[in-house]
Amino acid sequence: MSKLFTPAQLGLYQLSHRVVMAPLTRMRSDPGDIPSELMVEYYTQRASEGGLIISEATPVSIRGNGYAGAPGIYADTQIAGWRRVTDAIHAKGGRIFQQLWHVGRQSHVDLQPNGEAPVAPSAIAAEGYAYTRRGEAPFSLPRALERHEIPGIIEEFRAGAERALRAGFDGVEIHGANGYLPDQFLQDGTNKRIDDYGGPIENRARFLLEVTEAAISAWGADRVGMRISPSGKYGSMSDSNPPATFGYVAKELDRLGIAYLHVVEPRIKGTEEISDGQAPLAAQHLRTKFSRTLIAAGGFAPDSAEAIVAAGDADLVAFGRHFIANPDLPERLRRGLKLNRYDRSTFYGGDARGYTDYPTARVASVA
Repeated sequence: MSKLFTPAQLGLYQLSHRVVMAPLTRMRSDPGDIPSELMVEYYTQRASEGGLIISEATPVSIRGNGYAGAPGIYADTQIAGWRRVTDAIHAKGGRIFQQLWHVGRQSHVDLQPNGEAPVAPSAIAAEGYAYTRRGEAPFSLPRALERHEIPGIIEEFRAGAERALRAGFDGVEIHGANGYLPDQFLQDGTNKRIDDYGGPIENRARFLLEVTEAAISAWGADRVGMRISPSGKYGSMSDSNPPATFGYVAKELDRLGIAYLHVVEPRIKGTEEISDGQAPLAAQHLRTKFSRTLIAAGGFAPDSAEAIVAAGDADLVAFGRHFIANPDLPERLRRGLKLNRYDRSTFYGGDARGYTDYPTARVASVA
């Protein structure tokens, strides 16, 4: 029997299988960053009995957005739209956690209030592109946060977590991966501060851990998760000692008692290859640091997902691109069916094309 289709515990919740829908930025919200009816259909299609969905990254602050069209959780006006999503998933017997997001320096002045600079731990620009209403634009040079501003951003995460509770989610995940704000504080390539949020690992990890504690204050530890990308380079990220930095974080998150750690496995240029150089820091390396549920993500195919769970290096596996193209992915994997191919050109923004029009296996077989 496939290990992927055995029950698993995730904090308070019993899951019937181990195939997780990864957080996927799709940029289909209504004006005001309110979840749209099209989003409700998209999530409903991908819900499964006893399965877990992690929502697309959702800004906790209007300053925390780097993708025009991403839905928010920074205003009460956004709660009802998310409630339609969560109600639909629960009606199908599924669970959904909301991913809480602040992009920090990975933004553009066109997305910021009054055209101001994005914020970051230090005034260091990232390489890459934000998605503005006018199209892609290089990330803007950020300004360094003043010490007195940091508690306010932590409060934005707490308020976002509390809104997620009111919107009917089953828990929240902090987006601490992919070079976004918690990751920017954590890694010494992006954090050059000389106050109590910079310098040694304990200081650089402080922001990420305080954000986690803020979410715990709204939810309890067993309904909070954290996503990290220890070997990720996106957004010009770097650290002088990743094993020490991320090992410390994993141990501290374990001490806080959170429900799960979500680890993005290392990849090269979008493939499933593993680096031939320095050993990448991935789920296997953090398993000894974190005693609770561990989710692995990053370019998994059916065989590799089965292998990492069977080896005990992860408890669950999150799929991204395959879930985009296969709304019934758990059923297809369980039955060993052929997967639809995804259309990368429709990933970010647009309408129903490449969003809600992928066929299920049943529809495809009838056709």
